[in-house]
Amino acid sequence: MASCKVASDHSPETPCLDPAVTDTRPLPLCVDLDGTLTPIDTLHESLFTLARVRPQALLGAPLALLRGKAAFKAQVAREATPDVETLPLNQELLVWLREQKAAGRRLVLATASDRSVADRVAARLELFDEVIASDGQDNLAGAGKREALVARFGERGFDYVGNSAPDLVVWSAAAGAVVVGSAALARQAGQRCELLRHFQTSPAGLKTWIRAARLHQWVKNLLVLAPAVLAHELGNAQVLQASLLAFLSFGLCASSVYLFNDLFDLSSDRRHARKRLRPFAAGAIPAAHGVGVGLLLLAASVALGALVNLYFLLALAAYYLFTWLYSVRLKRYALVDVMMLAGLYTMRVIAGSAATLILPSFWLLGMCVFLFLSLGTVKRYAELDGALADGKFGAHGRGYWPEDLDLLRSLGTSAGYSAVVVLALYVNSDASSDLYRHPEVLWLLCPMLLFWVSRVWMLTGRRHMHDDPIVFAIRDRISLAIAAMMGAVVLVAVSI
Repeated sequence: MASCKVASDHSPETPCLDPAVTDTRPLPLCVDLDGTLTPIDTLHESLFTLARVRPQALLGAPLALLRGKAAFKAQVAREATPDVETLPLNQELLVWLREQKAAGRRLVLATASDRSVADRVAARLELFDEVIASDGQDNLAGAGKREALVARFGERGFDYVGNSAPDLVVWSAAAGAVVVGSAALARQAGQRCELLRHFQTSPAGLKTWIRAARLHQWVKNLLVLAPAVLAHELGNAQVLQASLLAFLSFGLCASSVYLFNDLFDLSSDRRHARKRLRPFAAGAIPAAHGVGVGLLLLAASVALGALVNLYFLLALAAYYLFTWLYSVRLKRYALVDVMMLAGLYTMRVIAGSAATLILPSFWLLGMCVFLFLSLGTVKRYAELDGALADGKFGAHGRGYWPEDLDLLRSLGTSAGYSAVVVLALYVNSDASSDLYRHPEVLWLLCPMLLFWVSRVWMLTGRRHMHDDPIVFAIRDRISLAIAAMMGAVVLVAVSI
């Protein structure tokens, strides 16, 4: 991630100085927090924490902003702060800072964040000799930080570690610059003082954004096509067009939801073995950028949905509303969360029906509810069991206890087998006879689904299950083979 560029003549192309020279500089080393020591912005993440735990407190935040940004930061910090114990850190910079500390340099955490946040970070790292931060009256950003550091150490009496354009005014008063950022920023800093070191960073690329938007999860939105497929109406050009537009609209909406969900769930994700690597949890994408892209995706989703019909837009709005309720509050209540997961999956089928004006059958909705309740329970079981395996009491941010594992297994397997029963009853009903020439062939679907549900739960019990069963299914060769065989059975039942 980083490259070392050091200059003695303000030229970023000059080869690195001998580390022994920089290690013994007598000047204090002042280190910025947001975007530098940590890749995230603690104020932005505090606002998301506040929106999750005390959304009503956000109403008073604008009043604090009228008293100044420092007062605003202090108000937010009193209400909610990021979990500093799981805060992502710039590890390469941190290693270098520890080397400087070991060489005898005085380290100062100099940040525009509120003092309470800065003190907690300093306490966690046990690295800094002093903390200089915003205090509710003075906002130490840009010129304010320069004035504070000059008053404390004198003009050219300190070296400064920063990451952004507002830090240029600080570097103009510093003796030396350590830059965490682009080569262009390093050149600008080197024009103001001696460039000591450069830790190269780059903005998130397309692959990172694709991971954040979770495009692989769009496979779930194929459920929007279910009403048209099961009614044998995909050959109808108008139905096909409406279904495809609905699929794209729902996909964009779901990606927007994933972005916001990850922003609201940062603390829990950072305590999770796999989710801590998600772009927002790892600090690869700033929270503010996530908000902007999330809103753009939502706007595009609504624009496409408007091309379908009003009924689909209403279904999309209901899905978005319930997803917000799930993300902000309901996912933290045991059993309510898995019921909501099942409902959100089923709402995709309902949205497809609204788009095509094909009413979903009782059989389809019943099977969806039971099957998705089983998969939602797999998700929670895998999370809780994985947390226990890591020595934790339970999954952070969820309402389950270790004693609930047996109940979750019983609930999940029962729901999965209930879906098989609904499928069997459908095959034996008049509804299947109306759509298929030989509905008795559909009986082959029952043992296939029964095997798949049983295998999913067996792998879950063995701790071989991905904590998202949909991701597991699209990567598992046996699951893909079963899906292909089930599709072939349906084609045979239709065409014989």
